[in-house]
Amino acid sequence: MTLTKLVYKNITRRRGRFVFTLLGITIGIASFVTFMSMGGSLKNEIYRETAALGANLVVIPKGSCGYEQLSILTGDQMPTNISAAEIASIRAIQGLTVVPFLAQQSAINNKPVTVSGIEPAATLAFKRWQINQGNYFSSPDENGVVLGAAAARQFELKPGGSVTIRGELLPILGILGETGGRDDATIFLPLPLAQRLFNAADNVSYAAIRVEHLAETERYIEEIRVATGLGVVSDKQMLQSVLGIVGTVNITLQLIAAVAVIAAAFGIVNTMMAATYERKREIGILQALGARRRTIFTLFMLESGFYGLIGGITGVIFGLATATLATPYISQNAFTTLVKGSGSGALLDINIIIGSIFFSAVVAIVAGIYPAWKAARLTPVEAISYE
Repeated sequence: MTLTKLVYKNITRRRGRFVFTLLGITIGIASFVTFMSMGGSLKNEIYRETAALGANLVVIPKGSCGYEQLSILTGDQMPTNISAAEIASIRAIQGLTVVPFLAQQSAINNKPVTVSGIEPAATLAFKRWQINQGNYFSSPDENGVVLGAAAARQFELKPGGSVTIRGELLPILGILGETGGRDDATIFLPLPLAQRLFNAADNVSYAAIRVEHLAETERYIEEIRVATGLGVVSDKQMLQSVLGIVGTVNITLQLIAAVAVIAAAFGIVNTMMAATYERKREIGILQALGARRRTIFTLFMLESGFYGLIGGITGVIFGLATATLATPYISQNAFTTLVKGSGSGALLDINIIIGSIFFSAVVAIVAGIYPAWKAARLTPVEAISYE
C-alpha cells in the first residue's frame, strides 16, 4: 500500500473528526479570502472613481479628514461649508477650471440615492458626459433632473416622467450615458435647485479643479489656500489618503481571519495527536515491517498537509462565493458603497487563490510537525505493546 493510499485511509476512517477538522480550516480560509477579495475590489474601485473624478485638485472644507475625501468618491452626503464667495475667489485665480458640487443623499421608494447639485454647463464640459436619452439641462436653474444610467435602471425612470426629491415632484429631463463610475448611480440637479431643496443657502460641498499647467500644481494649491483658507488636496494625495484608511481596515479584517486560520491549526494538532495515540499499534506494525522513522514522520505530515490543501481549496470556493453573494446585502456606507458599485464585489485574483491555498497548506503542515515527531519517536516495542 502506498503512502498516499494509507493517508487517505487513515483520514477517512474517522469521518466525523475529518469533517469537523476540515470545517475549522475551511471557515478560517473562507473568511480570509472574503476579506481579501472584497478589499481588492474596493481598492480597484477607488482607483477608478479617482480617475473618473477628472480633477487634478479638490477643494474641501478646512480640517476635512480622509473620510470626507472618501465621501467625494462614493457620493456620500457631505457638509456644505464652502460658500459662493469662496468659489468666486478660487475662480479668480488664473489657470484653473473650477466646478462646484453639492453632495447630498435622498431616497426614492425608501431606497437611498445620491443627489448632486451641479452647474450644468460647466459640469458637462468638465465630465464630458454623453446624453443617452432625452435632453440635458437647457439653463443653469432649470426645474428638473438628469439621471445617471444606473439610477434610471434601479428606479425604472424614463425621460418625460417625474421623480420626487425632498418632497418636490421634478420632471425627468434625460438620462446620461454609462460612465462606469459613481455618476451612473447619481441624480443630478441644477445647483440653485439643489441648494433650495437641501437648505444649503449658497454653499456647496466641494469643488473639483482642473489645472492648466500640471507643473505648477503646488503654486495653485498655495494660492487657493491663501485666497480662501480652505483645504486643498491633489488627486494623488486624496488617493493615498483614502487608500490608507481602506488599507488599515482591510489589514485589521485580514488579521482577524488569519487568527481564525491559526485557531483551526490547533484543531489539526489535536486531531493528529489523537491519531498518534489511537494508531500506536499500527505504527509499531509498520516499524516491524521495516518502516523507518522518516517514513512515519512523512506519513503524518502528509495527513496534515492534506487537511490544509483540501481546507484551502474549499475555503477559497466558499470565500469567493460569500464575497459575491454578501455584497448586495451589506449596509450602505462610505466604504461598502464602492464595493457595491464594483459589480461583483469579489475580486477573482489568482494570487489570492493560490496564496490562500498555500497559506492553508503551510499552516496545516506546521501544525502537524509536533504530532508527526511524536509518532516517529515511538519504538516498535512501545507501539505494539500499547493497549
